[in-house]
Amino acid sequence: MSPAFDSATLALLDRAREVDIVTRRPDDSPQQTTIWVVVDGEEAFIRSWRGARARWFQAALDRPDDVELVVDGLRLRVRPQLATDDLSVARCSSALERKYAGDPATDSMVSEEILETTLRLDPR
Repeated sequence: MSPAFDSATLALLDRAREVDIVTRRPDDSPQQTTIWVVVDGEEAFIRSWRGARARWFQAALDRPDDVELVVDGLRLRVRPQLATDDLSVARCSSALERKYAGDPATDSMVSEEILETTLRLDPR
């Protein structure tokens, strides 16, 4: 079983409309990108609306131990894990549709072609 975020961190992520993900470029310089985060139960998920070609997504997979989220000025050390099971992907999609209902970008976040970029976040 993977480690879980505490309830205060889950509530913070759930409330946040957007967060910044900080990854590392090949030269070790930081790259910060604004993304959406969702919480379902005791797990947090993110997904790349640009698909697998997004730089932050590739950097998160290449160097998962060097990833942080910036939420309301706080830095959270996280470890992204590719969510390959259908249940996690569906939970992420449902959470995105709930949290971002009415946002015109929501449809692209749940489109078939980017479902493979679903990442579960674990604390580090």
